[in-house]
Amino acid sequence: MKILLAADHAGFGLKNNIKDFLVGGGFQVEDMGASAFDPADNYPEIMLPVAMRIVSDPENTRAVIFGRSGQGEAIICNRFPGVRADVYYGGSMEIVRLSREHNDANVLSIGADFVKEKEAREAVRLWIATPFTHEERHVKRIEMLDNIQ
Repeated sequence: MKILLAADHAGFGLKNNIKDFLVGGGFQVEDMGASAFDPADNYPEIMLPVAMRIVSDPENTRAVIFGRSGQGEAIICNRFPGVRADVYYGGSMEIVRLSREHNDANVLSIGADFVKEKEAREAVRLWIATPFTHEERHVKRIEMLDNIQ
């Protein structure tokens, strides 16, 4: 499985730290930007290619994305059928686990202003390791989401 990473200026530093963490853990990682700190960048331009990559290969690709709150980044990704981005901005790791078990989230959006590096590493590790349950009720709901016209 390939893990895509992306961030705007607000998440740039944390993205790079998580990239080192994942590469050091033997994960296949692709950094989709930003490649340099630019306080004037715009998260929709950075996240759009990430969402499109998830759509093109949902079985083999997941993404961890970063922004100030993580909310806007998730919103742009969730505009694409088949992309399910959940937001984590600290607190209970239960939300991270449930995002995978119940929602089969393929994008984890992290609010870099609210999550320290150690907590982000823990969240990413849990998110990657947690499988989707494939329970009928969850499969049905995901199909409903993915088929909105």
